[in-house]
Amino acid sequence: MAVKIGLHAGPQDISMADLQKLWRRADSAGFHWISVWDHFYANPIRERTDPCFEGVAAMTALAASTSKARVACLVFCTLFRNPGLLAKSMVTVDHLSGGRAEVGLGAGWFEEEFHEFGYDFGTPKERMDRMEESVRIIKALLHEGQAEFKGQYHQMSGAVCAPRPVQKRLRVWIGGRGAKRTPRMAAQYADGFNMAYPSPEEFQERNAAVDQHCERFQRDPKAIERSVNLHFLMHVNAAGEARAKAQRERMKSTHQSGMLLGGPQQVLDQIGAFQRAGAQGVNIAIRPPVDWDALEGFIQDVLPHAQR
Repeated sequence: MAVKIGLHAGPQDISMADLQKLWRRADSAGFHWISVWDHFYANPIRERTDPCFEGVAAMTALAASTSKARVACLVFCTLFRNPGLLAKSMVTVDHLSGGRAEVGLGAGWFEEEFHEFGYDFGTPKERMDRMEESVRIIKALLHEGQAEFKGQYHQMSGAVCAPRPVQKRLRVWIGGRGAKRTPRMAAQYADGFNMAYPSPEEFQERNAAVDQHCERFQRDPKAIERSVNLHFLMHVNAAGEARAKAQRERMKSTHQSGMLLGGPQQVLDQIGAFQRAGAQGVNIAIRPPVDWDALEGFIQDVLPHAQR
């Protein structure tokens, strides 16, 4: 088995000190990837007063708190920010991290935060249309250094992105569960495709869809890296098993196939199933409170065998 193992930690329901502790432990343990997500509320919503840190600032703190792992957000909601501003933010994080930044882009889905923070939620088609314009602008600024664009939602008039990223190519990921436009946009624009919480069968289907669209755009499917986020419900003791069971019961039914559940060998077997479905990277998604014993068990008994 040779899979890139990442940690995907929501900046919610946790103090910044503990979040940095989590990032630093993953970085020192040799995780390939660490990412945050981009929400205004902790999800699922219990109380709106539950803490949730903003995505760009959290990714910046992640970059400053680590030294080896790739750092990213899966995914930034492209409707929350001007795409030029987001591109400039990512270049800044790339310099801060010494060239370790990657950017994930999506269309958003969490309707309550759109309405309550004053964003137009619109229809799925409108959100995907706006996302696609943003992806085109961000790619132009990151990869070409300038953007000239006139669309329905965004206009760029000779915008120049300086400085350029530290790394030669700051990679752009497309993330989402959609069956139609998401695979097409991944094939057309992305350096990587990520899907959150699918079953191995669902993930294999989306990978096949990306491959089919690659033929249309005359792209080598191997040029697009594939990764999956899976709920981390591994346990190493009775208390952890009870916590994992309670977390699973709170999850959406559509997410209950996309998890790593059980002891170390069971988790290794589950990672293997996703690798066979086309995953080159597997990110363990941790929703606080963190089961530190389970994380250490993963580092000792799973990571060395999965990431070889």
